[in-house]
Amino acid sequence: MAEYYVGPAGWSYEDWDGVVYPVPKARDFHALSYLADFVNIVEVNSTFYRPPAPAMVRSWLKRIERRPGFLLSLKLFQAFTHAREGFTRKDVDDVRQAADLVRLQGRLAALLIQFPWSFWNSPENMEYLRRLFDLFAGYPLAVEVRHASWEDAAFFDTLREHGAAFCNIDQPVIGDSIGPSAVSTTPAFSYVRLHGRNYRNWFREDAGRDDRYDYLYAKGELEDWIARIKELGRKSGKIYIITNNHYRGQALANALQIRNMITGEKVDVPELMLEKYPVLREIVRAIKAGQLDLFAGDGGDDKNGKGGTP
Repeated sequence: MAEYYVGPAGWSYEDWDGVVYPVPKARDFHALSYLADFVNIVEVNSTFYRPPAPAMVRSWLKRIERRPGFLLSLKLFQAFTHAREGFTRKDVDDVRQAADLVRLQGRLAALLIQFPWSFWNSPENMEYLRRLFDLFAGYPLAVEVRHASWEDAAFFDTLREHGAAFCNIDQPVIGDSIGPSAVSTTPAFSYVRLHGRNYRNWFREDAGRDDRYDYLYAKGELEDWIARIKELGRKSGKIYIITNNHYRGQALANALQIRNMITGEKVDVPELMLEKYPVLREIVRAIKAGQLDLFAGDGGDDKNGKGGTP
């Protein structure tokens, strides 16, 4: 029976204040603790910019200790994925130290190796990928590539050989961009990342982070992904679904929708978000009407609507 974990990428966004997070905040408020009341996984974005100090990692773990089923996924430091040169043994050790702290608490979903669109499938890049697999052997690894040249059987076989998960992504499909998929390369877990479909700004050079990820998925678009997630649930034991369309809390809004669509069970929604995103009221109405699990009665899937919920 597959377990499903759904949550946003990151939690530290100023534009979430008054949309996701209350304003003013209580003195003891922390965004990660707050999110843990509504989702069961968060992908840590800050680890992409620098390996975190042990004290920082311990503070994250402290914030979620009351949620025993809650997981963290760590993005690999950009020196390994974007610069791809100049990193040191200390950088490797710092990443491993942070991952070990999370893993020892049973909280590590995956170490996400996210490459940019400019990272194409070539013999040199395949060799570099194998080098990363050796550097971070022993951790649950997920690999995100964005260029369509990676839709290749040899690449998927390499992931299987190293026990790494292929990251199925949703992004604006422009030119040679990789499209939506439901590929599983390890029975341990599958990984999904939804970036939104902001075609206008995705490749615009002067577009900022918020411009690129400003997108709210419609219900029909999410239903297409529910079908793929359902397929992944027949191939892997755990499915991690990360929403990265973060601008003004859209990632959390869609994460809550997806979580409810997968399990059909009660999903708490921040009161503020019911005001900002009326579409979330459908979740409340459906639950009151006795909504059934979308996967029920489909043979082998989670008939009890318990999928991955802590």
